[in-house]
Amino acid sequence: MSKKISGIVPPLTVPLKGGELDVHSLERHINRQIAAGIDGLFVLGSSGEVAFSTDERRGQILSESKRIVAGRVPIMAGVISTETERVVEHIRQAEDIGVDAVVATAPFYALQGVREIRRHFEILRESTDLPIWAYDIPACVHWKLPNDLVMDLGKAGVLSGVKDSSGDDVGFRFLSRLNAEAGHPLQLLTGHEVVVDGAYLSGADGCVPGLGNVDPDGYVRQWKAALAKDWETVRKEQDRLADLMTIVQVKDVQGFGAGIGAFKTALQLLGVFESNEMPRPVAALSGENVEHVRGVLQKVGLL
Repeated sequence: MSKKISGIVPPLTVPLKGGELDVHSLERHINRQIAAGIDGLFVLGSSGEVAFSTDERRGQILSESKRIVAGRVPIMAGVISTETERVVEHIRQAEDIGVDAVVATAPFYALQGVREIRRHFEILRESTDLPIWAYDIPACVHWKLPNDLVMDLGKAGVLSGVKDSSGDDVGFRFLSRLNAEAGHPLQLLTGHEVVVDGAYLSGADGCVPGLGNVDPDGYVRQWKAALAKDWETVRKEQDRLADLMTIVQVKDVQGFGAGIGAFKTALQLLGVFESNEMPRPVAALSGENVEHVRGVLQKVGLL
């Protein structure tokens, strides 16, 4: 097993140009992240367009990221798919490329129960020696992973950690308490980037902030302050990051197009991405929405 992953692990946003992966922008993006002091990268997460990518595109994104990172930080690879056998196939691809851990959701589409979800993760454990992280994202999977299930899987060595994007801060607090009482078998990373300060106080081992694509330095500063137990700095940094998160409050655009669309637009305005192009059929932000993002970046001092 690889060493435990903690700290700031942004879910890498993917630059596109003419429908293809923009490798030059990807290099700028990853090098900027590493220069900021991040502790790892989550490639092929929700921000990384895993649901929009063919198997070939997934391999390209993962291979190029691996090449660019060149061992400087660990890579967690999303192996997200509808059912167990497809996830195992994606694990094989990730193993061949040489990642440090894999991240899987519960099965979805063919709706199942806790027994099947437990067996799903057990089969993944039987299929690889890589650390396996559970990705708790009920908005997309239609299941909230129960705390007792993930704790059982953690204590049994099936899971190494949880990437929590449930938005359930009460549930996360209870999970953190259970994890501490059990001797900390799981690494817990929050994906709820606007209330990271609360997650750190609850016992989170770090953060997977989509907004960290735009401002990795802010999240790194906040994590270092948390390690030093400088909670006033943690709170102040969170307030600034919350202000920055208002870039997603665009007009007449919802969901992925608003959130990732705003991140890509910000990265284009910051000179990291050449384009804010989105995967089909999602439209890129334009007009007054671009100006909204620009105004927020100026307000928080990034632009």
